Amino acid sequence: MTVTEATVDRQDRLEPPSTPARRARWRRLVPPSVAALSGVLLYVSFPPRTLWWLALPAFALFGWVLRGRTWKAGLGLGYLFGLGFLLPLLVWTGVEVGPGPWIALVVIEAVFVALVGAGIATVSRLPAWPVWAAALWIAGEAARARVPFRGFPWGKIAFGQADGVFLPLAALGGTPVLGFAVVLSGFGLLEIVRLALDRRRGTEIRRSAAVVAALSVAVPVTAALASRALVSDKAQAGTATVAVIQGNVPRLGLDFNAQRRAVLDYHARETERLAAEVRSGKADQPDFVLWPENSSDIDPFANPDAADVIERAARAIDAPISVGGVVERDGKLYNEQILWDPEKGATQTYDKRQVQPFGEYLPMRSLIGALNENWTSMVRQDFSRGSEPGVFDFGDAKVGLATCYEAAFDWAVRDTVTHGAQLISVPSNNATFDRSEMTYQQLAMSRVRAVEHSRTVTVPVTSGVSAVIMPDGRITQKTGMFVADSLVQKVPLRTSETPATRLGILPEIALVLVAAGGLGWAIAAGVRGRRAGGV
Repeated sequence: MTVTEATVDRQDRLEPPSTPARRARWRRLVPPSVAALSGVLLYVSFPPRTLWWLALPAFALFGWVLRGRTWKAGLGLGYLFGLGFLLPLLVWTGVEVGPGPWIALVVIEAVFVALVGAGIATVSRLPAWPVWAAALWIAGEAARARVPFRGFPWGKIAFGQADGVFLPLAALGGTPVLGFAVVLSGFGLLEIVRLALDRRRGTEIRRSAAVVAALSVAVPVTAALASRALVSDKAQAGTATVAVIQGNVPRLGLDFNAQRRAVLDYHARETERLAAEVRSGKADQPDFVLWPENSSDIDPFANPDAADVIERAARAIDAPISVGGVVERDGKLYNEQILWDPEKGATQTYDKRQVQPFGEYLPMRSLIGALNENWTSMVRQDFSRGSEPGVFDFGDAKVGLATCYEAAFDWAVRDTVTHGAQLISVPSNNATFDRSEMTYQQLAMSRVRAVEHSRTVTVPVTSGVSAVIMPDGRITQKTGMFVADSLVQKVPLRTSETPATRLGILPEIALVLVAAGGLGWAIAAGVRGRRAGGV
């Protein structure tokens, strides 16, 4: 072997395997990587950050990885997108109970996103595909809000838009229309970029495709701007001065449940402190007072000492109080709001209807107990569900109640308004979730609900963040976390109904039908194409 031949042989051994093959392997990693990262980008658009606009590029990238692919590829890429989005979004579910329940929840919820991904890949070859694809996303949200265990709507796209330009659309058609507009704009943004790049390469662009791309962004934005006329914070039935009490808890985490009497005393003490400020002229006299969920986990109907504490607080502030209690009746446990009058005592009650699976009741208790006995010990007795909407009569003011988890469900908030609520309260207890993003995500939901139904929304929380939200979605007052505090404000009482309130579930049904129509068209077109190819 000559010196030259030896040198060439050494270079051959040192060079990596075929560069084209290596590049092909890297290219195969691009779609799954982009799918997962675009899911993370969607998460970043959610509160407590105010980067709502990141939802558009997130869906543009998601559409890019799905467009033109098979349904099987869409299924896998959709699952990765769902994991990238939901894993960080729902990390708070494992704050006190460990990563097991958090991972299990995300693994299940991401299946819905995977199915949507398969559907979007299937319709991506149709004309006006962004419309069909956005409707499919909302259909996926509709399914996720209902099953399993009566649904888990957390992570609806609408709930990430409390600071965005699309928010007024909540008043037009509720969370489905708001979410549809955002997703459609994201897919439309992809089409605009794709067609622009094709034009630069000299590819002929169909006029219809360009029109659809432009309208997919222009129509949602224009509709959002036009819907601002539906948003108003003007009083229609006078005003009410409301006090929101945040008593705080003795300590963070699940252990606060062992300090039930202390939690009650804390809320009574903060109410009495506010009463002293009212007497000294430092604060306005409230017409009524709102305490959070679980502010009295001691049943005041069965424990006279708890009733005495509440009664003293009501008499001190000289106003009725909505108290969040845990009540046992006929052998059943209820998460109950109690209207406590300073003179008459308890006059009205509302039992939470949408109780939280694995938090307030345990599905498949025997199976879960076999896997981990500690999990069953956290929910020793299941809460029962109420059956009637909650609207308390505070004099001339009618206050609708959606307790904590219920704020995520369209129906649970809407029917308080259809039953006469002029103001909405969302009493909550977030102490078990530490200082996580959960409380900010839930606060954003309440802001969306305020605009959706054109009502002031108050959010009394045991440990924060408590807030007063105007009917246009603005937060006018809020507390910090894990501090004792109170908010007093005169708020408008409203009686009119927005289109979203009047239409109820109809916009969601319409979008699900659009999704089904697009999917059916795409499947039929694929069958015809295969038959033609076989002739």
